[in-house]
Amino acid sequence: MKINKKKFLYIISPNKIHSLFYKDLIKIFRLKKVSFFQLRLKKESFKNKLKIGKKIKIICKNYNVKLIINDDPFLTKEINADGCHLGQNDMQISDARKILKNKIIGITCHNSLKLAKKAVRDRADYIAFGAFNYSNTKKVKFKAKYDLLKKARKFVKIPIVAIGGINYLNYKKLLLNKANFLAISGYIWNNKNLKPVETIKKLK
Repeated sequence: MKINKKKFLYIISPNKIHSLFYKDLIKIFRLKKVSFFQLRLKKESFKNKLKIGKKIKIICKNYNVKLIINDDPFLTKEINADGCHLGQNDMQISDARKILKNKIIGITCHNSLKLAKKAVRDRADYIAFGAFNYSNTKKVKFKAKYDLLKKARKFVKIPIVAIGGINYLNYKKLLLNKANFLAISGYIWNNKNLKPVETIKKLK
């Protein structure tokens, strides 16, 4: 996968998609800082996720953003998204690869170099470490330290995504410690002070 240093954002969807969401997404994509958008809807039906995913796919394609589907290789294939993100309790990469062929497969590695090495052996296309900070989006079970990124970079050639409570006050430190992409959700969608597009403008 190509890495564009100016497009360092990996945006994760809000838990619920509202009518204004699509307009906000277009405004964000126009800033040309986003490489990936992950659709992560834990409580929606397959049918609704399919409908929403197809709509988002058109927007992603128009702005050259890769659409990643959380947890579900079958939904990924149905939408014809660019790839799928798998957690440690989801389908094995080898099984997902049979369904998705050469599509992007990323995997959560929490705060573990051991899991990162396994993901590399299993031919993941990227790995995700975190949480690096406290997050309101997801309960923090695994706390990652910044030096984990530099340690991983010694043997990891694929892109590294950092996740967990990332905002305009702490994002630069992760990039300086060799994270390729920053996965952000709550800072954008649950921000009481800034509109979604304004949150992205603060990430320079």
